[in-house]
Amino acid sequence: MEPRIDMLGNDVAARFGKRFANASLVIHNSSLPKSTQELVSLRASQINGCGWCVDMHTKELAAAGETPVRINLVSAWRESTVYTEAEQAALALAEEGTRLADAHHGVSDETWAQVRKHYDDDQIAALVCLVALINAANRMAVIAHQKGGSYEPGMFADMVG
Repeated sequence: MEPRIDMLGNDVAARFGKRFANASLVIHNSSLPKSTQELVSLRASQINGCGWCVDMHTKELAAAGETPVRINLVSAWRESTVYTEAEQAALALAEEGTRLADAHHGVSDETWAQVRKHYDDDQIAALVCLVALINAANRMAVIAHQKGGSYEPGMFADMVG
């Protein structure tokens, strides 16, 4: 499967990408832990089958010093002992917020209560925005058939501003 369009080289997509990256700065600069941000982004990307984003977020986690065990077990986080209760709550929210069509109630009250237990309002707002943002990014990359493998940590740092 070849890429359908060069989203990084197209003028319209590049202009949108710059604004998209600027929106992500609000989340990045929030008090939501960076490791949680990347774990959530990785999990949503796995669910959505986005090779580009899985590549990006695994490499960003590794570059930030995350252990291979924690990176590799994200897809099986419920059956793992390496995530905190707060991270588990965030991963549950990521899954339920990504799989909206699979549950007629969306994010469960149980998951929301766990998120509330571990995060303050600003962190929750960042988490909700992050789930929305990563799902949008996944959809763009999957539609365009962007393949994983070529991402280098930090390669989009110059897009913001």
